[in-house]
Amino acid sequence: MIAQLPTVAPAPQYPEFLEALRTRGFRGQLSADYATRTVLATDNSIYQRLPQAAVFPLDADDIARIATLMAEPRFRQIKLTPRGGGTGTNGQSLTDGIVVDLSRHMNGILEINVAERWVRVQAGVVKDQLNAALKPHGLFFAPELSTSNRATIGGMINTDASGQGSCTYGKTRDHVLELHSVLLGGERLHSQPLSDAQLDAACAHTGRIGEVYRTARQIHETQADLIESVFPTLNRCLTGYDLAHLRDEQGRFNLNSVLCGAEGSLGYIVEAKLNVLPIPTYSVLVNVRYGSFMDALRDANALLAHKPLSIETVDSKVLMLAMKDIVWHSVAEYFPADAERPTLGINLVEFSGEDVAQVNACVAAFVEHLQVDTTIQRLGHTLAEGAAAVTRVYAMRKRSVGLLGNVEGEVRPQPFVEDTAVPPEKLADYITEFRALLDSYGLAYGMFGHVDAGVLHVRPALDMKDPAQAALVKPISDAVAALTRRYGGLLWGEHGKGLRSEYVPEFFGELYPALQSLKGAFDPHNQLNPGKICTPPDSAQGLLKVNEVTLRGDLDRQIDERVWQSFGTAVHCNGNGACYNFDPDDAMCPSWKATRERQHSPKGRASLIREWLRLQGAAQIDVLEAARGKVSWLKGWPARLRNNLARSRGEADFSHEVYDAMAGCLACKSCAGQCPIKVNVPEFRSRFLQLYHGRYQRPMRDYLIGSLEFTIPYLAYAPGLYNAVMGSRWISGLLERHIGMLDSPLIHRFNLQAVLTRCNVGVASVSALRSLTPAQRERSVVLVQDAFTRYFETPLLASFIQLAHRLGYRVFLAPYSANGKPLHVQGFLGAFNQAAIRNARQLKALADCEVPLVGLDPAMTLVYRQEYQKVPGLTECPNVLLPQEWLVDALPERLNSAPQTYRLLAHCTEKTNVPASTAQWQTVFARFGLKLVNEATGCCGMSGTYGHEARNQDTSRVIFEQSWAGKLDKPGEALATGYSCRSQVKRLADQQLRHPLEVLLEHAL
Repeated sequence: MIAQLPTVAPAPQYPEFLEALRTRGFRGQLSADYATRTVLATDNSIYQRLPQAAVFPLDADDIARIATLMAEPRFRQIKLTPRGGGTGTNGQSLTDGIVVDLSRHMNGILEINVAERWVRVQAGVVKDQLNAALKPHGLFFAPELSTSNRATIGGMINTDASGQGSCTYGKTRDHVLELHSVLLGGERLHSQPLSDAQLDAACAHTGRIGEVYRTARQIHETQADLIESVFPTLNRCLTGYDLAHLRDEQGRFNLNSVLCGAEGSLGYIVEAKLNVLPIPTYSVLVNVRYGSFMDALRDANALLAHKPLSIETVDSKVLMLAMKDIVWHSVAEYFPADAERPTLGINLVEFSGEDVAQVNACVAAFVEHLQVDTTIQRLGHTLAEGAAAVTRVYAMRKRSVGLLGNVEGEVRPQPFVEDTAVPPEKLADYITEFRALLDSYGLAYGMFGHVDAGVLHVRPALDMKDPAQAALVKPISDAVAALTRRYGGLLWGEHGKGLRSEYVPEFFGELYPALQSLKGAFDPHNQLNPGKICTPPDSAQGLLKVNEVTLRGDLDRQIDERVWQSFGTAVHCNGNGACYNFDPDDAMCPSWKATRERQHSPKGRASLIREWLRLQGAAQIDVLEAARGKVSWLKGWPARLRNNLARSRGEADFSHEVYDAMAGCLACKSCAGQCPIKVNVPEFRSRFLQLYHGRYQRPMRDYLIGSLEFTIPYLAYAPGLYNAVMGSRWISGLLERHIGMLDSPLIHRFNLQAVLTRCNVGVASVSALRSLTPAQRERSVVLVQDAFTRYFETPLLASFIQLAHRLGYRVFLAPYSANGKPLHVQGFLGAFNQAAIRNARQLKALADCEVPLVGLDPAMTLVYRQEYQKVPGLTECPNVLLPQEWLVDALPERLNSAPQTYRLLAHCTEKTNVPASTAQWQTVFARFGLKLVNEATGCCGMSGTYGHEARNQDTSRVIFEQSWAGKLDKPGEALATGYSCRSQVKRLADQQLRHPLEVLLEHAL
């Protein structure tokens, strides 16, 4: 049995501060629960710092309340750090104080001025969210990040983010027109370029604003020569406290150069006015392949002479990982495989503009250079033409950060020296020395980056749970910092300083005291993100050092290695944050999108399960042994009842917080398919539920859901009685109030037997299939039944049978047997394993007869190739095909011509875990002469029985409204492959969507 878990309470002054904040009228959320603090303790770095609490301000007034209160003498020990998307690679937003999360509520686009090409946004707006709003106007916000679907504008400003195309478009700072910030004490700063007269007026202010302007002006006037000598002339010049750009090209004084990249150490940025640019009307990406990564780097200088928009590079390690990822099916055509000359490096060279002919002329000249220049050996090149093609290739490049974490074993690439910048002409030589340094430690590494800007992302592979390997972070960081300085570059060229700030004084030298005086003017008591970039003069706390901050590995090594390996799909989450995807029409992750609570994301749930496993180990509980426990349900009932009573009395147990996060998961498995690290929440969620309910009693709802597949065949003998009972308002109310279930589906009263007789459907048995001749087997198919399409959507089952019959195939119906998916979702793993073994043996015997097996519902069918693979003792799993996988091979090339267009709303599990599945449906429809358009959708919000559970109703409806609700009335009939999707549409929109099979049957000869 698992243990009741204590948690680390916040330091005493922090609850006092939160209570004072509440009494001052703070309107957002205040949270000191251990789950929230645990989830916010990590980012995409190697560090872990447990905050004391988190606050989620509703607006700038709430921020002012925070800033005013913390300036009071009694709260000068309070430390706060702003947080946006939380995807930083250097711990910029990690703190042992209070996290101020501006992403949950302060995410509004306030104004779009198309004529003057600027926007006003709140700090929590996501970059892709902004660009989605700008796209109809032909505009975009330029700095291009690999994390653009989750990075907030506030985070981009605080790190002065840049990325692909920065040589053309610059950094975030280059697009900031005005900022609205809240300073310590609550003063509101509106910073923008000032004339000398306006600067005089600003300096005359009393209070903190005046002090800030006076200090900045004095530094600029007295340290100009030193500033010019210290700041490097790089595309990726220094971020944060950028004294070199206090005066802009027009001679105006602009404090935004200091605020951009300050990592929240000077104030809270709450709103920004940004300039935006026209979207290039035409783009071409030239994908150049090399037999050596160093050849790709050395070629960059010659390629730059053609003045492309950007040059991105990727090494062989990233390419090999991409080939195993969901992204590869959409880009493989651009990187043809050659066994004799493998591609070990690529350069992605983009040309874009308004004039198609001019762009094509530039591309033609560039391609000619590739063909005639022999100074570098190239393996070949391909062209991705047009925005859609270019976007697909860049999607692969964007996943590089996450992909590098998806390697086998415990030695994994780690970010701590991964954004160095040197002059581009020195990059190849610099990387040669960099590689020699890592080779001297015997380390593997992956590389990708922006060779046009001299920035390369290098991640040495370490097992951070091994103290000896973790100890290498400091000497390698020291050596790389020295190496970049020798080449005239920077250790932190793109991703900010964060917990690598210890190298700031050495780099700035005599200029460092000027930075300190500026920090002192903004934050005299070192309360705002302390320890980052610089400290105020005479501060008792110095800069944080890379080897003096808690590492994730320090805590991870406390987890038993056997447990660590067993829960690999959770503990290997590297925090890249792909699950924080903003796009409502993307499947990942519906519970996060609906709640905006980070514990309801794959990253959040992985963080919680890691901490839960650590605490169980600390309590001397072997969770693997607990999972194997054989205590009968009846014998364990008294203890569970006592524990339930303790829970109802409010007795604390961290397990309850973990349970709440796991219970909110829809088990749609989009994370398993889309996460670059393949974090599989449904897998470890089921294991947690099994363990949790070994200590705490299950609700009756779980038993009803888990037993559904077993009871429904018997209930189907009296469908009229069952439907009458379940359709009763009294029974429905009883189920909702006391069981927590609603809108239960009714058994369909379709006459299946008539179809079985008419289509000569046989009962699938080994003897029946083996009696067929080889020719007969080639024209036969076994239909594997699932509870949902067999009993609740029987006409769909009949449609497949009739379609196969019309195509000349004989259908055999496999005997109904429980698949076990509902058991797995609810954490009845013992019962699931038994059902899986029994069902797999039956189906495997049928599959061995060399007749294909087909299942109709994607969620149920994919269980055979996913969950069954992990059942102990189950060595051979049946190969059950999805309908389109079978039809692609079964159909002739062309059946008929019926020029109609349909829209496909695919099931989440299907499209994210079998990425080729939607294209297969399109191929099948094309053979009928039909056009099928793949509609981009998020989750429908049903996901099995999730939408039928009363506790999930609000979230289920929000998820549906975010994407599906807006897709139903568009031109062209919408089709849905998932049973749960069709039932959700019927339930919430009162529309009946058809399955693609029903359309094909309509058009079959």
